Amino acid sequence: MPGLLFSILRKKTGWVWWLMPIILALWEAEAVTGQHPPKNKRPKEPGENRIKPTNKKVKPKIPKIKDRDSTYSTPKTQSIMMQVLDKGRFQKPAATLSLLAGQTVELRCKGSKIGWSYPAYLDTFKDSRLSVKQNERYSQLTLVNSTSADTGEFSCWGQLCSGYICRKDEAKTGSTYIFFTEKGELFVPSSSYFDVVYLNPDRQAVVPCRVTVLSAKVTLHREFPAKEIPANGTDIVYDMKRGFVYLQPHSEHQGVVYCRAEAGGRSQISIKYQLLYVAVPSGPPSTTILASSNKVRSGDDVSVLCTVLGEPDVEVEFRWIFPGQKDERPVTIQDTWRLIHRGLGHTTRISQSVITVEDFETIDAGYYICTAQNLQGQTTVATTVEFS
Repeated sequence: MPGLLFSILRKKTGWVWWLMPIILALWEAEAVTGQHPPKNKRPKEPGENRIKPTNKKVKPKIPKIKDRDSTYSTPKTQSIMMQVLDKGRFQKPAATLSLLAGQTVELRCKGSKIGWSYPAYLDTFKDSRLSVKQNERYSQLTLVNSTSADTGEFSCWGQLCSGYICRKDEAKTGSTYIFFTEKGELFVPSSSYFDVVYLNPDRQAVVPCRVTVLSAKVTLHREFPAKEIPANGTDIVYDMKRGFVYLQPHSEHQGVVYCRAEAGGRSQISIKYQLLYVAVPSGPPSTTILASSNKVRSGDDVSVLCTVLGEPDVEVEFRWIFPGQKDERPVTIQDTWRLIHRGLGHTTRISQSVITVEDFETIDAGYYICTAQNLQGQTTVATTVEFS
């Protein structure tokens, strides 16, 4: 490059010799940097700062601090349930399981003190097919010869005990809902062909149409006038673990209804349910008290009965105060309840508590006080038993 330029300048001008040092200096600078020198730039004075000042605002970065309170406010729940498979294999059960009726189910929950919950059907009839065994490090639930009626929630939890008093450990639980599929049974079987559902304005009501097939399509129907009742998610919703839930029951929901299920090209109709509206909201128990005798001789036995009539699904608790209580007089107290059918579509729950005193003495004479309590309140009644 410099040789060619030098030849051109020598032909055109006669003063090329004094330009040669400048041309060579420019060529060397370009060869080193690979760039042409900047144009229209003021040359920097010796010692001048080469760093350009800037007015650009930089937003300072603030390190994120984890909220420690949130870490301790909600403790993590640890699943303690395992399902025992064939050949000694284990797995954590899913939220829902589908099994064929007849299969054996074995569930284990880790812990030295474990509580269990399972479908009420198995507990009501004290079914021998079900066994629960507490081992040193885990508790084992086994169900053999399963049927579609066993469909439901199986859950366990650890227990924190102080002496004989235990409470549920909310941080250590486990649960799974098992569908037991049986040929010809889309609905969980019922012990009757007709049932009553009370519609209370102050709480939800459930038509218990539960299915044994997870993929089943379930609809609700009114018998008269015949029509499908839509589960619109506002007044009525369908919960596969409970059935059709009336969120805000009112008098227009009364009548006879049934459910229809479809799965795998098959269809089935459930039992019928009579929906009865309770016009008056639930209240404290309506309670009566009666003694077997109000005058008792020495050495005789006496019983005092406390009775509550109420709605079928309202539980009642009883408490007693009696004359010999301060002296730790031994007595027998027994609580029972049963359903009484009073004509078509009307069922009443009768709850009773009876206190029995044997070998009546003078310290047993006085007031026998019974307190019955439900979720809406309590009622106290009393009667006297005298020494004859």
